[in-house]
Amino acid sequence: MKKTIFLDKYPVYTLEIDKDETTYKNVIEIADYIQNLIEDHKIATYITTFDHYKHTVAIGGDIVNGLKAAVNVLFCFGNAIPTTKILAARPRSFGICELENSFIIEFLEPPKENLTEVMEDWAKSIKNK
Repeated sequence: MKKTIFLDKYPVYTLEIDKDETTYKNVIEIADYIQNLIEDHKIATYITTFDHYKHTVAIGGDIVNGLKAAVNVLFCFGNAIPTTKILAARPRSFGICELENSFIIEFLEPPKENLTEVMEDWAKSIKNK
């Protein structure tokens, strides 16, 4: 898992998984798996899966070369609202993209470090052991 700063301000975690390193065949299978992890978590709540690729094609938007599919799995870890500003950091999202020979799993760093670890573990579990 690699952490980068996107657009000079957004901490993004990225994991690229070769297709021969996982049993999952497409982004929907991975999204369903992540949804199950969310639903099994003690405080996380699954919201929806958004087909970002389909949306972008429908509006005639630009798509990076080689991208075959892209979805966002939206969910929330929120168990308190200590300030109104926390809502700006919620909900969370996993971006799941398919390229010719790999899947890319990405997420924006959450405010709590222990939740970063949970999200990293979930992403890494997509890869075969």
